[in-house]
Formats: sequence, structure tokens, C-alpha cells
Amino acid sequence: MSGEWAVRRFWKTAEAVEAPGGFAIALDGRHVRTPAKAALIAPTRAMAEAIAAEWAAQDGAIDPGKMPMTRAANSAIDKVIPHFNVVVDEIAGYGATDLLCYRAEAPAALIARQADAWDPLVFWVAAVLKAPLNVTSGVIPVGQPGPSLARLRATVAATPPFPLTALHDLVALSGSLVLGLAVAQGHLSPDAAWDLSRLDDDWQIDHWGEDEEAAAATGRKHRAYLDAFRFHQLATGAD
Repeated sequence: MSGEWAVRRFWKTAEAVEAPGGFAIALDGRHVRTPAKAALIAPTRAMAEAIAAEWAAQDGAIDPGKMPMTRAANSAIDKVIPHFNVVVDEIAGYGATDLLCYRAEAPAALIARQADAWDPLVFWVAAVLKAPLNVTSGVIPVGQPGPSLARLRATVAATPPFPLTALHDLVALSGSLVLGLAVAQGHLSPDAAWDLSRLDDDWQIDHWGEDEEAAAATGRKHRAYLDAFRFHQLATGAD
């Protein structure tokens, strides 16, 4: 989730300052606003300082691609807060077709690799979040227990807007609500979760290779995933 804007550097200093509701980013004393013209107020000083550092590092034309914390904060304010329930539904929807619930029908080695890697997370979501999920082989959709989906949605809905913005990307980039929640709750490191989400792709690469374009796209998604984790840490004060 991101917001875009076009501007050239006009400030000498960028710093985090206390403001009503949290911490603002001041450029030569003038507070930064989002693309929708709302005040950019971060919930933690650490996040505000990280955003200020991104602004301080800009030179000439602003490059939003080098400002992931700023873009995520803009999204939290301009998109997630005013459309909170819509975002919750989008994230929670991944639980109905979670990546970890769809296993290969062959070969046996891949089936075993998926079971070894993914079963512990399926057990975790059942034991910790009280949301047991059905696992199937192949691509034909399998129904999930209504109470489990309701509990997963309640967990997502209990997430404040700034961490929810990060959770959105952790889930969307991996294709798994279970992995996203495991990272957000500290059960998995982001690198471990990313590797688990790539299990099928890595199997194919091991056997058939990977072209440069696909590798570059994967690298960009991985960086975005790590950025989402960092934003979550900054939002929750864990960084």
C-alpha cells in the first residue's frame, strides 16, 4: 500500500517533533502532510525519526521508492484509517485460501517438504489463535471452519491502523494470513516466513532454474516484505 507525490527538496533540516496524537516530521519547522493533505503523525518517536531520516536523505527530486516508511505512514493515514473495515476484510480474506493449506499432489519429496515446513504453522494457528484450518492437496478449494475464519478476522480487526498497514503487506506479499500473523506476533522472523512462502517457487527454481527478470522481481518483493516488517516494528515500539 503506498501513496505517491512529486516534489523537489526545498528544506535543510528534517526532524521528528512531538505533536498532538504522536510525533510529526518537521521540514525546517513545517510539518509534513500526506498526499491527501492530512497531518503526517506517527504513533511512535522511532517511526517519526525513521521517516525524518528518509526525508533528510533525499537530494533533488524526491524518490518515493527510497522512502518506504513515509509511504507506509501515508497509507495508514490516507487509506487504512478511513477504510479500516475494508482493509480488515481484505487481509482476513486470505485465511479462506491460505497458501499453507494447499499442498502438492506430487512429487513425494515436495509433499514431504511442504509438510515439514508448513505443518508447524498450521498447528500454531490452531493452538495459539484457536483457528484450526483444513489442509488439502491440489488446487480445488477447501472450505474452512466458520469459527476459525471469525477468530482470524477478530485478530486482524484488533490490530491498530499503523500495524495493520504493515500486516497488509506481510500477508499480501506472502499469500498467507498465517505467515503474516506469525511474523506480526513474533512467532517467526520475517526471513523465515519469507522462505516458507517461497517453498514452492524455490522447488521449481532448484529443478528448472530462474531467469534474471523473475529473480529481480522476487528481490523487490523480498525488500518490500522486510520494509513491511520494519514498519510493523516501528509502529508497535518493538524496533
